[in-house]
Amino acid sequence: MREPTPHPTARSALAGLQRVLVFGAVLLLLLAVGLWRRGHPIGALLLAASVLCGHALALGVECALAAWVNREDTRRQGHGADTPWTAWVRAWWREVLVAPRVFAWRQPFRWRLLPDPQAPMPGPGGAVVLIHGFVCNRGFWLPWLQALRERGLAYATVNLEPVFGSIDDYVPLVEEAVRRAERLGPGLPTLVCHSMGGLAARAWMVADPRNAARVARVVTIGSPHRGTWISRFSRVVNGRQMRVDGDWLGRLAARERALRGEAPYAGFVCWYADTDNIVFPAPTATLPGADNRLVPGAAHVDLAFQPRVMGESLAMLASAGSSPSARTVS
Repeated sequence: MREPTPHPTARSALAGLQRVLVFGAVLLLLLAVGLWRRGHPIGALLLAASVLCGHALALGVECALAAWVNREDTRRQGHGADTPWTAWVRAWWREVLVAPRVFAWRQPFRWRLLPDPQAPMPGPGGAVVLIHGFVCNRGFWLPWLQALRERGLAYATVNLEPVFGSIDDYVPLVEEAVRRAERLGPGLPTLVCHSMGGLAARAWMVADPRNAARVARVVTIGSPHRGTWISRFSRVVNGRQMRVDGDWLGRLAARERALRGEAPYAGFVCWYADTDNIVFPAPTATLPGADNRLVPGAAHVDLAFQPRVMGESLAMLASAGSSPSARTVS
């Protein structure tokens, strides 16, 4: 008998890798306890601090780089004022708190929660296709999945793998998710994308001239539409594809203009932040002619869960009168 084809979101190699990293961190903390008991308190404290606070230091370096690059870009463009350092500190601190919940809890251990519906749900409109970003899986979207269920809205998710492959390789995964979404709702699906997920959505849209007409709109959150400065340090395929003024992004934009004329982004809503620690300079997360919406003082991962971003985005997907407030999923 032929084995059934596994669901596209039934596996996540990234979840396994992140579980290994979490267990490794736990072992290091146990080693720190052992050092303390053996009379090496300084070594124990240094080891524990590196495990528990190392991500805070890394995020601090990213924020400092982003602040410097944004300042230079603002001065070069000759408009606006520098974002105050207090806004960067607040953004850094919120990112310090949210990052472990995403990368050390939701994605490695809870990514299977709230599975994609297999039948239409009672909510209005079309289903939602959620496309995560770089080094993420569907677990990233858990608070969104809960909010969509509360509104009776169906959704389809993806796990973009291979994790460090070409963005073009994700096109079949997006296509499969869109097909599932088309079966789940009476209207056209909406794509909601975080970070690199916005580029995967754009690559899917140009893969077939008919694809743009198959979705109601595209909502991107902190997507490096015009690249990001920090990707110059990347050595993986999809990281290199996100370089500012890179060849891959240039070819993508040219194909979009060829297919949809000089205003190819009319159906896009682009959320971006002036304190994004991953996608910067800040304007690189916008698109010409799109509905570009600035969220001051949010960092990259935190941006996706900002009340304004979730609230206004969800309002596009469900009727205003039947939308209860979103409930946070830990």
